[in-house]
Order: sequence, then C-alpha cells, then structure tokens
Amino acid sequence: MNTVVRPLADASRHGHPRPLRMLWVTLAWGSCFVAITVGLQDAPPLWLAALRALIAGVALATVAGIQRAPLPRDPKTWALIGCLGLVNIALAFATMFVAATGLSTGIASVLANAQPILILLPAWWLYRERPTPAAIAAIGLGFTGLLIIVLPSGLGTGAWLSLTSAAAITAGTLIGRIVHADVRIVAAAQLLIGGAILAGTAAVTEGPPTIDWNIRFILTLLFLSLVGTAATTVAWFTEIGRARLDLLAAWTLLVPVFGILLSLLILREDPGLWGWIGTVIVLIAMALLAIGSRRSEPSTVTATGNRAPRASADHATSDPDGLPDENHGPRSRPERKQR
Repeated sequence: MNTVVRPLADASRHGHPRPLRMLWVTLAWGSCFVAITVGLQDAPPLWLAALRALIAGVALATVAGIQRAPLPRDPKTWALIGCLGLVNIALAFATMFVAATGLSTGIASVLANAQPILILLPAWWLYRERPTPAAIAAIGLGFTGLLIIVLPSGLGTGAWLSLTSAAAITAGTLIGRIVHADVRIVAAAQLLIGGAILAGTAAVTEGPPTIDWNIRFILTLLFLSLVGTAATTVAWFTEIGRARLDLLAAWTLLVPVFGILLSLLILREDPGLWGWIGTVIVLIAMALLAIGSRRSEPSTVTATGNRAPRASADHATSDPDGLPDENHGPRSRPERKQR
C-alpha cells in the first residue's frame, strides 16, 4: 500500500486558493465565534479553548493513524510543529477566547481576523511573494470596512487581545509554509501540543474545570472541535501549501462578515448602521479580488513555449476529501526527472 505524503510547502507552485473550499472554511470559522459565545455560558474561556484543541487533535490523530500517515523524522520539523502549537493554537486560542468575554461576537470576529493586512509584508519579505494589485486593493478596501465596523465600539482590552490572536494566526500561517510534513500529522500534532499548553495554563489560572456538561454545551463543543477546528485546519494548511499567502489571507476577510451575520441571526446582535456599511464594503472588496484574480491567473506555459513541469510525486498533495489537486497528476509512482 503506497503512502501519500502531503507536504505543506512546495515553492514550485503557489497559485489561487480554491473558492469553494475557502468559502466553507470562512463560513465555519465565522460560525465558531457564535459557538464560542454560546460555549462560554457553560465553561471558562481557557478550559473551553483547551477542550476545543484537544478534541480536534485527538480526532485528527485517529484519522492519521488509521490512514497510516508518515511521521516526520527531522527534529527541525518537530521544532516547527512545536512552534505552531505554541503560537497558532495556544496563544491564538487563549487570546481569542478571553477576548470574546468582553466583546460582542461580531466585533471579536472582526479584530481576530486582521490577518490579511498583517501578512502582506512578511510574505513578501520571507517568501518573495509580491502582493498582486488585486490583493492589495481588496485587502486595503476590506480592512477599511473592518475598521468602520469596529471603531464605533472603541478599542479596549478585549480588542487588543483579539488583535494579538490575529497576529498569532498570521505567524502560524507563515510558519506553516515551511513545514515539510504530512498535513494530517502537522494539524493533529499542533492541536495536541497547543491544547496541552492551554490545559496547563487553565489549571493554573482558572483552577479545576467548572463545566456544565449539558446538551447545548456538548453539541457546541463538538461543532467547535470537529467542524470549526479539525476539518478547517486540514483544509487551511492544504491551501497554505498550494496558494499565495496574500490571496489566501484575503479570503479571511469573509470570516467577520459571516460572524456578524450569524450573530444577528442566532444571537440577535444587531451590528448597527456602521456595521452594515462595513460589511457591504468587505463584500465589495472580495468581489474585486475575485475579478482581479481571474484576470491575473498565471499561465502554466513557460517562456520557451513548454508547459511547466509538475512537481514530483514525492511532494504531491491531495485535498482533505481525498481527491487529487488539479495541479497534480497520478501518485502511483514517482515521475522521472526530465533531462
């Protein structure tokens, strides 16, 4: 039985994110802010964050074990995964959940998703990914819309915690680009490491967990862990390995839009006039990004007239649903090097 390795980074192919995948990922992440608000009624923030990460990590580790995903053997890879667990999970989740106790759901989702504006310069500097004009315009306009949503509420402690969460997620995205390992193992390991750190911190700061294990809390926790974390983490890291970071991060502008709409429908939190104006501006920004991305779609034909060679099968990736990516060929055997 052949083992398929899904690396997170391959500099030979960085294109456009898959729209349908990013649509459901951003919808799931936006709904997570509503779920966090509901879950905090029955559990303290750090324990809720720890349970979210640990349950998701165990689920992904189980899947990876059943599918016999290969474990990394390089100590550097494990060090990077450890950094992901600390920054992308422990720090990001802790600040996100604590901030949610002092902010409305819509505002928390806006500030925690400032990644698009934070990632432009680091991605350009570290990975030579020059932002496309469409991405710059969309992110600039979209961030203006987010400011219109959030500024009327002021910037208190909860706001700065949410921005810290956004910075931590941005750092995790940048680190994820250079981790060469099976995406299932990376996702599971970082969640387990981050969840363990969160549990230890919660035990020290919040004491023994005082949780009301009612049906509402159990269903909310399962949704947060399995849908909003396990499934989306695999999809997100798959996209990190195949898409440009500026275009990928621009998609996260939709997260607060979904967060605001769902908080209105489920929690009856009205964003107000400025909230609606900002939401419309963000949607316009995403439309501009979609139009600009289609016009700037890179050709697969090189200057010599030959089609660019595909990546080696040793670095082939596939989607979380098991289907091969459109940039990859059959994975039954490695392709021979072209002379």
